[in-house]
Amino acid sequence: MAALQIIRPQLSRAARLPRRLRRPALNPVVNVQVGSQVSGNIAKLFVDYNSQVKAGQVVAQIDPALFQATVTQAEGDLANAQAALELAKVNATRTQELFTRKTSSQADLDQAMATLHQAEANVKIKKGALDKARADLDHCTITSPIDGVVISRSVDVGQTVAPRLQAPVIFAIANDLTKLQIESHVAEADVGVVKIDQNVDFTVDAFPMETFHGKVVQVRNAPITVQNVVTYDTVIGVSNPELKLKPGMTENVSIIVAHKDDVLQIKNAALRYRPPDATPVQTRKTVTSRGARPAAGRGGGAQQGAQRTVYVLPSGAHRPEPRQIETGISDGIVTEVVEGLKEGDRVVTAELASTPAGPSPPSNPFGGPRRFP
Repeated sequence: MAALQIIRPQLSRAARLPRRLRRPALNPVVNVQVGSQVSGNIAKLFVDYNSQVKAGQVVAQIDPALFQATVTQAEGDLANAQAALELAKVNATRTQELFTRKTSSQADLDQAMATLHQAEANVKIKKGALDKARADLDHCTITSPIDGVVISRSVDVGQTVAPRLQAPVIFAIANDLTKLQIESHVAEADVGVVKIDQNVDFTVDAFPMETFHGKVVQVRNAPITVQNVVTYDTVIGVSNPELKLKPGMTENVSIIVAHKDDVLQIKNAALRYRPPDATPVQTRKTVTSRGARPAAGRGGGAQQGAQRTVYVLPSGAHRPEPRQIETGISDGIVTEVVEGLKEGDRVVTAELASTPAGPSPPSNPFGGPRRFP
C-alpha cells in the first residue's frame, strides 16, 4: 500500500523572490579611527568604551615632557638666530657707510650683505623648527574629530605608542549608532537583479525570532575576486532607533527582488514529485507567448514564466493525473501559480510507502551483551 501526501494550493498575501547572501556584518555608517601622530607614553585616558564624545573633546593625553623640552630648545635657537640677525644688520649698515666714504672695499660690502642674508634665512629655519615643536606638543593632546560613541579602545594608561609606518589606533568612534549599514557581497550571477531602494530582510543571532528591515542604498561597481569567485559590494542601510543592533553582528540577509500580493502558490515539493510509472514529460519549457522570461540568478526554486508539470488527484480518483501549470516567482519554498490550478485543487507532493508487518529478522548470534572483566 502507498499513501499520497496532498496539499491544496492557497491564495497568499505575498510571494517573494529573495536573493540570499553570505553572512556580512553590521557597521556604523561613519566609523573614525583616532590615532596618535607622535610617540610617547599614554599619560591619561578621558573616555572609555561606550562613552559619548563631542567633536573637539579631549579623549587622551600623551606625556608632553619631552615635547615641552623640545619647544624650549627651539625657542632658544630662534632667539639666538634673531640676535645674529640684528648683528648682521648693524654690520651691513656700517659697511655700507664705509663703502660710501671710500674707506671700505666692495668685497667687504658683499661679505656683509651675504652674512645678513644668511642670518635672515637662519631665523626662518629656527621659526620652522619652533612651529614643528609646538605642533608636536599640541599633538600630545588627542581630541575627537566627530560627535559619536566610543566603540573600541586599543591602549591603556602607561602604554607606549610609536607611530612609524602608520598612526597607531587608540579609539574607534562611531558617529551615529542609530544608522548602520551592511556591506554584503552579491555574486555576479545575482547582481543583475539587485537595484537601489529594494527592500531587505535580515535576522541576527541575538534576536532569532525577529526580522529586521533595510534598503539597498548602493551597488558598487568594483569587483571582489576571492578564489575565482567574483562578487560585488552591496551596501544596505539599516535604521536602528532602539539600538538593539550592535556593530559587528553578523546577519542572514535576503534582498527582495520581486514581490506580489494575493497570488496562488504551491509548495516546491509538488514540482519535484513524479509517480514511479510516470512517462517522461517536458517539465521546463519557457513561456514566450506572454513575454515572460526566466528569473535571473540562483535565488528562486523555480523559473519565472515557465511551464511545469504537477500531479493532481481529482475528487473520487485513485491515481494522480499530470497537469501543466505556468509558474511565476519563487522563494525556494513556495512558487506562484499563474495558470493551470485553482484554489482547492489537490496536488500531490510525495508518495509514502507503508511497510507490511512481518516476522522480525533473526538476531545476530554474535550480538549478545558485552561483558567487561
